[in-house]
Amino acid sequence: MTLHESDRPAALLARLDAIGRALEASGHGMALLGLGSVGLELERLDAYSDLDFFAIVEAGHKGRYIDNLDWLTAAPIAYAFRNTADGYKLLYEDGIFCEFAVFEPHELAQIPFAAGRIVWQRPGFDERLAVPARTAPEPGSSSDEWLVGEAVTNLYVGLCRYQRGEKLSAARFIQQYAVDRVLDLAPRMEPAQPGYVDGFTPERRFEQRFPLTAAALPSMVQGYERSPQSALAILAFLETHFPVNAAMAARVRELAEEKAT
Repeated sequence: MTLHESDRPAALLARLDAIGRALEASGHGMALLGLGSVGLELERLDAYSDLDFFAIVEAGHKGRYIDNLDWLTAAPIAYAFRNTADGYKLLYEDGIFCEFAVFEPHELAQIPFAAGRIVWQRPGFDERLAVPARTAPEPGSSSDEWLVGEAVTNLYVGLCRYQRGEKLSAARFIQQYAVDRVLDLAPRMEPAQPGYVDGFTPERRFEQRFPLTAAALPSMVQGYERSPQSALAILAFLETHFPVNAAMAARVRELAEEKAT
């Protein structure tokens, strides 16, 4: 039976605490690190959150925690899928969903992650291990010219694919790759509104942080059959805010208008 929506935030934290106790009882656990909305961003925890966490275990024991999920049986497990070498995506029967990884202390220095909250730690655990040595790349490292150039050339390649009948590839180049560059450009077009920044997935909470740019997104992502129309909208948006090479713009319009009409 799944949890009622209003009960989920408290249940999520209770489940994470239970996992911490099980990790402690397992014998070789060192710490449990909550991430995201169950980490340092508890203010945004809601009924649609899941459990993101790292289990930190003694050197030489990672395999035991990957191969045997008995330390996660605080509630019946409905589904577990090993999605990386380090961890799983897991669904409990009550609807609580987890994404987690298991690391030994020496691995953490090589893993980029956002700072988290120590849910449980055994005595003597070095808390400095839970501080990321590598984080997401700093935004804004690329120039306007590079981002606009990437966006416009993605529009061109996508439209060429569309002309060949490769609609799926076209949609990705136009409505994903080019739009990704628009997301990168957003802080240069409008001031960011308050909100939690996800350095690894900039589309998270984009609508709240950049509402003016977000208002234009429906015209840029019109769907599988409307990549030409999406390309024209992206191009027009870029031209409103940045210099765009006239030859490239003309070629994009020529290709798009052949199919958009």
